[in-house]
Amino acid sequence: MDGLFGLILLVFFAAFILFNLIKVLSEYERGVVFRLGRLLAVKGPGLIILIPGIDRMVKVSLRTVVLDVPPQDIITKDNVSIKVNAVVYFRVVQPDKAIVSVENYIYATSQLAQTTLRSILGQSELDELLSNREKINQELQAIIDQHTEPWGIKVSNVEVKQVDLPPEMQRAMARQAEAERERRAKIVHADGELQASVKLGEAAEVINRNPIALQLRYLQTLTEIASENNSTTIFPLPIELLKPFLNMGNADKGKK
Repeated sequence: MDGLFGLILLVFFAAFILFNLIKVLSEYERGVVFRLGRLLAVKGPGLIILIPGIDRMVKVSLRTVVLDVPPQDIITKDNVSIKVNAVVYFRVVQPDKAIVSVENYIYATSQLAQTTLRSILGQSELDELLSNREKINQELQAIIDQHTEPWGIKVSNVEVKQVDLPPEMQRAMARQAEAERERRAKIVHADGELQASVKLGEAAEVINRNPIALQLRYLQTLTEIASENNSTTIFPLPIELLKPFLNMGNADKGKK
């Protein structure tokens, strides 16, 4: 009985040693190995052999991490209070630095992103933030990446997700947009009036050079009127047809 118990104990001890001796890392994982507290090497992927009790391994994922930056209260350069949140995409490129240089690289990157977001957007005006978001994203990415490089972190992209404006600022921007639309409508209407006046002037010059064109226009107008169901038709009479009668009347007055 004692022999059987010893055998079982030996099997469990061997399994424990084997479990701590052999590690398997996936393609996207690396193992930072420490031997007696000192950095030994970065190993993986695949099968890793460790000395139990002497070696210690810390797993690090090389996949891109999507970090959501919580909303930050920011006062812009033109003294507008807003709330802004963002998202940061980064990955570990040097696992040894990510473990040795900083205690928690995800938490450190999150805090750095929050402070950088407040600093950069606080130096920008509201109009610039709303219209040049791509430029601000690139500036944020460059600054955060520069500060995380000593940690073995590569920041690939930073995106400002949402900008929350106070209600009074939203109403002011709505009024501004409405005024801008009215201004554009008036400009379009004025341009239409100008073009119409130019065309009317050109038509007047054509009629002045060819008086018969006016009579043809009269006939076209009659055709349009006759095509409708009207009980009364007004016939426009050219003044040239009345000139002989007017001249006869003036001659009779001269004789008297």
